[in-house]
Amino acid sequence: MALTGRRDFFKGAAALAATGALVGRDALARTAKPAPRNNQIWLMTSAFASDPDFEAVAARAKSVGAQGLELCVFRRDTDRADHVATHLDYDNFTPERAKKVIDICNREGLRISVGAYDNLIGGNPDLQVVNQNHILKLVRIAAMLGGDRNDVVCGTFVGYDVDLGNEPNGFEKNLMKFKKVFTPILRYAKDLGVTLCVENCPMEGWRPVTSTDCYCNLPGCLAARKLMYAVLDDDSNLQETYDPSHDIWQHIDPTDVINAMDFRKLRRIHIKGTRNFPTEAEATHWGRLFPMQTVDVALAKKAGVPLPSNEWDRLNYEPRLPGFGGSDSCDWAKFLENLMAKGYSRPFVIENEGCNSSHTGNMGATLQGFRATILNTAPVVWPLGPDGYAFDKSALAPMVDPGVNPKIVTMADLS
Repeated sequence: MALTGRRDFFKGAAALAATGALVGRDALARTAKPAPRNNQIWLMTSAFASDPDFEAVAARAKSVGAQGLELCVFRRDTDRADHVATHLDYDNFTPERAKKVIDICNREGLRISVGAYDNLIGGNPDLQVVNQNHILKLVRIAAMLGGDRNDVVCGTFVGYDVDLGNEPNGFEKNLMKFKKVFTPILRYAKDLGVTLCVENCPMEGWRPVTSTDCYCNLPGCLAARKLMYAVLDDDSNLQETYDPSHDIWQHIDPTDVINAMDFRKLRRIHIKGTRNFPTEAEATHWGRLFPMQTVDVALAKKAGVPLPSNEWDRLNYEPRLPGFGGSDSCDWAKFLENLMAKGYSRPFVIENEGCNSSHTGNMGATLQGFRATILNTAPVVWPLGPDGYAFDKSALAPMVDPGVNPKIVTMADLS
């Protein structure tokens, strides 16, 4: 049978399958490419802020068929007002508690990481140190949960010093400040066998709506992340959590970003979608090169000009979950298939900020969004078995209790 092109190949494969000559997705995979597909799909626990602890969110994960959790462990007195949760007691985390968490993970077939996402190099100088010291506590917790041995990483933002950024060569000055702040943190984490993963959200809502710019997290673009690795001057234990949604509203194809990055640095993928609004009045009036600006309301009304309603309403998009309530602006099949073809074998973590899911404040809709996104992702990342696409639990190695108890340290101790 003469076949030309990918579409014709699958038509031909389907015809062969109908005659019994080729059966099932596994046979198609052997003919197309033999990449193993059994990635874990996790939940980020920011959507469960009302749940009190690890046990509660572990039950949530089991209820929707996930294999793990990125545990949010924000400071209880954080200055952030959204998407925060605290699911481990970071001030009183003992070896006994670590063992219990590991035992639950092994019993329930779950895996975990920890993270808190604050500004570590910008804003109030005293608060910067508070945020840095908190990340050091989470590095300690990650080590007590097995660190790299159990694939327990510590997730964080870098942040951005906007005052420094407004100076000449302000971006490069932020790179140098990143190097100064993160070098001792990374050294401490490496000594404990823990990888630090930085995420790429530009955190545009961290600036007041009256500001002209809204770049607030250094690794918000690929160039910045490559420069960050370069200024460290070594093969450090800094890696990435890549969230494609943040590039989508910047009109960048996330597949192109994956192909242009240092793939060895990719440790986690956040599954979150974005629906762009390129033809809305806001985009027509303000363009899409810069964020929407604000002026006196009466003046805007007189001119017939739309204004942003809040700090996060400046770039004409809304957060979505792939496969839940309609499409978004990402080609998920292309993105996921490209990752699998390149050999990505780490967890996918669903970050639920869906306007029709977690943002409704309704737990039922939140869990529905997680389930739908798992099912939307499963055909690409899980093998096909007798009951459909399912994660092969037999491939899940047990977590090992390291039995360590590092002392709590601060930035002052590391200086």
